Amino acid sequence: MIIRNGKLVLENGVEQKDLLIENGKIVKIADMLPANGEKEIDASGLYVFPGLIDMHVHLREPGFEHKEDIESGSKAAVKGGFTQICCMPNTDPVADNKVVVSYIRHRGEEVGLCKVRPIGAITKGEKGEFLADVGEMKKVGAVAISDDGKTVKNTRLMRLAMEYASGFDMKCLCHCEDIDLANGGVVNEGLNSTVAGLNGIQRAAEDIIIAREICLAESLNVPAHICHVSTHSGVRLIRDAKRAGVKITAETCPHYFALTDDVICDFNTNTKVNPPIREEIDKQAIIEGLKDGTLDCIVTDHAPHHADDKNVEYNLAAFGISGLETSFALTITHLYKTGVLTLPQIADRMSAAPARILNLEGGKIAEGEVADLMIADLDKKWTVDSAKFLSKGKNTPFEGHELYGEVKYTIVDGEVKYNG
Repeated sequence: MIIRNGKLVLENGVEQKDLLIENGKIVKIADMLPANGEKEIDASGLYVFPGLIDMHVHLREPGFEHKEDIESGSKAAVKGGFTQICCMPNTDPVADNKVVVSYIRHRGEEVGLCKVRPIGAITKGEKGEFLADVGEMKKVGAVAISDDGKTVKNTRLMRLAMEYASGFDMKCLCHCEDIDLANGGVVNEGLNSTVAGLNGIQRAAEDIIIAREICLAESLNVPAHICHVSTHSGVRLIRDAKRAGVKITAETCPHYFALTDDVICDFNTNTKVNPPIREEIDKQAIIEGLKDGTLDCIVTDHAPHHADDKNVEYNLAAFGISGLETSFALTITHLYKTGVLTLPQIADRMSAAPARILNLEGGKIAEGEVADLMIADLDKKWTVDSAKFLSKGKNTPFEGHELYGEVKYTIVDGEVKYNG
């Protein structure tokens, strides 16, 4: 396949070149490649990105297929420009052993759209009592471990998990929430929670565990990764830790740089997410953290739910946003069109950084690299309509928002998996 006249988003800039793919690899990048009978894509006026990598999604299979399954999640992923997705272990049964991890990986291969990378649990059953068998899960394809959705409360157990994972060249992906301090809260604690009469969650509930994980990573001299950062104070803790040489990486999500907790005031349960959407000071800190590299990557925390899980009163609604099909456009709209990030920086935050953190293939456009690519029209405006989502989860707070950036092609191992 030849991709012609595309503006390639490379590590150090954007260049208009032709790109030749053979046997699933990028073999040649040049100004004018001769035609040799290959299939061609005319990418004139379009941008060619490395395939996006989402290191934090929930695919719900096995156990919660009424919310999402690996096939529907994969369809949503390629529509959103993702060539690799890493799925959290809070399934039923929990992905805490080689059998469930192997099933998820093989099911992803069977669907054959994007690459599905399982994340194993830190503790058995995500109960926070005993370590799961990390080595056995890695053998069958687990790329990291996490009890996402739950914090490992026992600090000694978390220490052992970080040491154990490091020994297998894996990372703990840390869900940071002091559950006792959160105390059943459903939104950010502040003016809007008071006005709405909803129980709030202090920033400290997140920050305390971020600080704990930083302390452990520093004292053990092992890496750790902080999930879905939402607070300005959390960004500051991570920035200071990085400056001190601690082996810490971190992620955030589009809803934390695109929204503030003003959205909770109409009681739309699609705004209910954990950690909660916070205030303007937090939003600006998240944006600055992405700009200066304190926050390494943008993930979706894709958490699809059945309509019945959201069509209840706010306190009873499930936490989570369906994000795979809006993430790229939200990033282009709120970070590129506003001049916050350059296109190479966006490619880094959404592709290269997740690949580095989890030791995955791909993440950049270069000769010899795997041909995982995404082609997009950055000037195309479209309106979010959840009825058109390929995900089973229609739960988005961005319904009706007008965004820039439409995915035209998603290419995995040199094969077109989505053509919009």
